[in-house]
Amino acid sequence: MKLRVLGCSGGIGGRHLRTTSLLVDHDILIDAGTGVADLSIGELAVIDHVFLTHSHLDHIASLPLMIDTVADRRNTPLTVYGSAAVLDILRRHIFNWAIWPDFAEVPNADTPLMRYQAIELGQVITLDGRRITALPAEHTVPAVGYHLDSGAASLVFSGDTGICDPFWHAVNRIANLKHLIIECAFSNREQRLAELSKHLCPDMLAAELQKLERACDIHITHLKPGQIELTMEEIERCLDHFKPRMLQNNQVLEF
Repeated sequence: MKLRVLGCSGGIGGRHLRTTSLLVDHDILIDAGTGVADLSIGELAVIDHVFLTHSHLDHIASLPLMIDTVADRRNTPLTVYGSAAVLDILRRHIFNWAIWPDFAEVPNADTPLMRYQAIELGQVITLDGRRITALPAEHTVPAVGYHLDSGAASLVFSGDTGICDPFWHAVNRIANLKHLIIECAFSNREQRLAELSKHLCPDMLAAELQKLERACDIHITHLKPGQIELTMEEIERCLDHFKPRMLQNNQVLEF
């Protein structure tokens, strides 16, 4: 499997900051933040599956526009995966005809442009031999992380999460773990805000990583614009032995 980073920032601004969106091979998206907008129409048209970690705007912003853009190029519905709670939020607050058309009923309910598929924690979705499993996460809204398994190796994406012991219990059971993408949204000076918003700061991330029992490459995502350098300096000081790296737009991870 090959994962290409389309966006990994906690905000927007300039040419380089795009919010969370990860393209797996050519046909799977993990989240659909603003980074999706950099894909060509042809690239958008061949995406068949979108796995959402949660419903916050920085993780779903491009989804409504993407579906509308490629509507005349698709013969099968785009499948949107998420927890039942996340899909209910999309139905009620986004694809509700007031904000955007309900593409689960366009052009009609029998042949829609989009379909929802609810997933539960621990459930495995297999797509052409690629296994994707929803993992626990702890955020201000219903949220999950994802475990992607090629058979040869695995990648885990935490999504947005604060302190979450069940996440680490699940990760530690992955024998072929190669990559861990984990958020760290705030610097230590904003630890209280991180706690309130159920994100991580470097000191909190350091404590969480003590629960990791697997050797793997660690990639930091969701850094807030304006605090990137400060937060990475703090991460490097308290997590030097883990050798974490900041995730970058257009970075490719193979596993």
